[in-house]
Amino acid sequence: EVQLVESGGGLVQAGGSLRLSCAASGFIFDDYAIGWVRQAPVKEREGVSCISGRHGITNYADSVKGRFTLSTDNAKNTVYLQMNSLKPEDTAVYYCAVDSLGYCLGYNHWGQGTQVTVSS
Repeated sequence: EVQLVESGGGLVQAGGSLRLSCAASGFIFDDYAIGWVRQAPVKEREGVSCISGRHGITNYADSVKGRFTLSTDNAKNTVYLQMNSLKPEDTAVYYCAVDSLGYCLGYNHWGQGTQVTVSS
């Protein structure tokens, strides 16, 4: 059974940084794709970043390129999202998600989410 547990959210001032963690279990990183998706109030869900276990490629939404970095620690089965230069528009619930086909095309497992709030 795939399980994803996020942590690291919180309140930060604009320009600050946060690092989100996603502790994963029940699957092999190399076979799956794992990423971060965010949901802000009255906005559509947005894919933030994803790493494909099949391709070994990491992609980023244009809105976060140059500011956010996704990384993995396979020994710990943990995925991180380092978020720098945060903006108020980054405020959202951030979800860790897995695509069991491994291509960052469609997530079929989700964590419970962690709130990130960026004050201006």
